[in-house]
Amino acid sequence: PSPAAPAPAPAPVAVQDEDLARIWGIDEQVAALLRDAGVRSYAQLAESDPERLRAIVAEAKPELLQGADPASWPKQARLAAAGKWEALGRLQEKMKARGEG
Repeated sequence: PSPAAPAPAPAPVAVQDEDLARIWGIDEQVAALLRDAGVRSYAQLAESDPERLRAIVAEAKPELLQGADPASWPKQARLAAAGKWEALGRLQEKMKARGEG
């Protein structure tokens, strides 16, 4: 009997592109820019520095930042990454009521 072949190494887990446009202040164009910059999931967005997010968008299309506040995106993304959709909805309602982007 021949020795068993070693098990293949597990493939790196591919980051699933998540719908970043569910974050208040991110539309499809901004989401595409973030994906191009390597921010593809809520968890990655949650760990991102707001100034880096602002720079990503400003370099490509600064007009997309009008009315948008990247400072709120990581907080919202933390809720989304944790599956806390009701809490995210409540936060977004408050932001809309205050006119925040």
